[in-house]
Amino acid sequence: MTKKDPSHAERRKYIRLDSVFPVQFRVLAPDGLCFLSDWLQGFTCNVGKGGICLEINNFKAELAEAVKTGSAKLSLAIEMPLGSHPINARAKAMWLKAVEGEGNKYIIGLSYEAIPAEANNRIMRIARTKKLFGPVAVIVIITLAIGFLFGSYLNYKLITGNKALVDQLIGILQESQIAKQQIKQIYKEREDLQIKISTLKTELEAAEGEKAKLQEKVKVEETRATKRLEEASVLVDKITKEKNNIQDKLVALQSKENRVAEELLRLDQKKATLEKANLDKMYQWVKIHQNPRNGLVMSFEGDGDIANWSFVYDQSLALIAYTYFGDFSRAKKILDFFETKAKRVDGKFLNAYYCNDGQPSEYVVHCGPNIWLGIAIVQYTKKSQDNSYLELAEEIAAQVIRIQNEDADGGIRGGPEVSWYATEHNLDAYSFFNMLYMLTKKEQYLKARDKVMNWLVTHTYDKGELPIKRGKGDSTIATDTYAWSIAAIGPEKLEALGMNPDRIMEFAEKNCAVEINFVRPEGKVVKVKGFDFAPQRHVARGGVISTEWTAQMILSFRILAEHYYKKGMVAKARSYDYKADDYLASLGNMVISSPSPSGQGESCLPYASEDFVDTGHGWSTPRGKSTGSVSGTTYTIFAFHKFNPLELQ
Repeated sequence: MTKKDPSHAERRKYIRLDSVFPVQFRVLAPDGLCFLSDWLQGFTCNVGKGGICLEINNFKAELAEAVKTGSAKLSLAIEMPLGSHPINARAKAMWLKAVEGEGNKYIIGLSYEAIPAEANNRIMRIARTKKLFGPVAVIVIITLAIGFLFGSYLNYKLITGNKALVDQLIGILQESQIAKQQIKQIYKEREDLQIKISTLKTELEAAEGEKAKLQEKVKVEETRATKRLEEASVLVDKITKEKNNIQDKLVALQSKENRVAEELLRLDQKKATLEKANLDKMYQWVKIHQNPRNGLVMSFEGDGDIANWSFVYDQSLALIAYTYFGDFSRAKKILDFFETKAKRVDGKFLNAYYCNDGQPSEYVVHCGPNIWLGIAIVQYTKKSQDNSYLELAEEIAAQVIRIQNEDADGGIRGGPEVSWYATEHNLDAYSFFNMLYMLTKKEQYLKARDKVMNWLVTHTYDKGELPIKRGKGDSTIATDTYAWSIAAIGPEKLEALGMNPDRIMEFAEKNCAVEINFVRPEGKVVKVKGFDFAPQRHVARGGVISTEWTAQMILSFRILAEHYYKKGMVAKARSYDYKADDYLASLGNMVISSPSPSGQGESCLPYASEDFVDTGHGWSTPRGKSTGSVSGTTYTIFAFHKFNPLELQ
């Protein structure tokens, strides 16, 4: 019977866990009083409660022999993870085994003779933890991987569903447009047929009159007249037959019109449902792009150059949208940022901040963004009945009034460091001061509002050929100044000033409305009607639709419709409602699915129909064919819900 290696028995006795710690050791003489070696390096290959197993490289043969005889002891300094001091111990060598083919490499089994109990327990705790770490780590990784795959699947389903919703809307809009064209063609055909019937009736009456005359003459000139009578009878029969044929066509045309009208009604009902669903998705897009830490909303998600920018104007629109839907917790996050965290220059907010950390991204101060933030705060205060931020709105108003007081006519420059005046900023200020006065009843805001109106009448409103100038001494046409004149001042006030609100809108439509081929992100080309930033004839790039400014015009059409309904001028009111419906439906063709991972395919609108082109007003549209825009998306939401942000309702 073969004798068993005693080292195996010893290992079974006290070696328990696989773990690796560095160990410094010295070999002691059997009496334990002197050292046979200097400090040497070893590593644990097993750890047990009663001892450890060391793996040693380059162990001298004489030391190995001393250990092998069982007469040597070892003084140990065991280095533990996260320990500031090594654990000191003394152990007896129980066995030694050379590693074949590894030169002077040995494995030694040691049994503790002296080790602090707490230190030994600590070794075992760490060893067990390391023993379990591998399987636990694998389980965690597998769990995370499963969670990631499941989340990715859900995200894929969500994105696919959201994109399908957009595609359905675009399809319905196209079908609806075709049905409308068919209705127009039917109207034209019916008009042509009715004209023909009218002509035939006249010819028939003349022919029958001629026939009657000939019948009177037949007795006198029977032979000659008979022939003419026969001819007249044939003509009457021919005209009668043609008339009957046309009447049959009219009946068939009426039947066709009824069928197309029913189909159009069905499409309009489905379109309304899809529009509402996509508008809900658009608001969801505005929500998911809010930074949960500082409340800022990323203005453009697809342009790499400004992807992390949050323009103050866009934050104001998002704040108004959150307020409109009663989402006050989100609104307060934006307000808290501007009240306590946003960097200011002489009390005024900069034009833009980084979305991720709230630091300034554009060290420029303009009045317009500050005024819009004030407008948003007033809207929030009115609807939420929370006056916590009203003081901030009044601080903004005070800064703007200081600039206003520097102008003899009461106008507001574009900013503290610029000399130009913009009609847009002064329209914003008129609305802001008017809303503040309505909320606070403070005369200073009424006075500031009326001074702004004086400046507008003096410098930008013209009863001549050009209704509205872009600014003081600036005859450039800017579409938003036309829309905002209706929205900020209102048709009644404009009429009182001698301005014609109909002419303002007619001028904007004549000069700035365009119809273009919009190339959707998936490559499909659709016809879209909307409003350019400036007259197309003034810009070499051709027609470009601004989603935001088109939505502003839609709101102004709605305001005029309401104005004429109140006056009892129903036909005129309906004509404006029709324009608003038509442009809003057309704008639906530009709805896209969010391209970013965080956007999850939610619906949104690009800033314009073309990326990176000149607006005609000193800036370019963002880069990217699928760049979602906060201003275009939120203003379209306002247009759909007939909500005017420049009016305190």
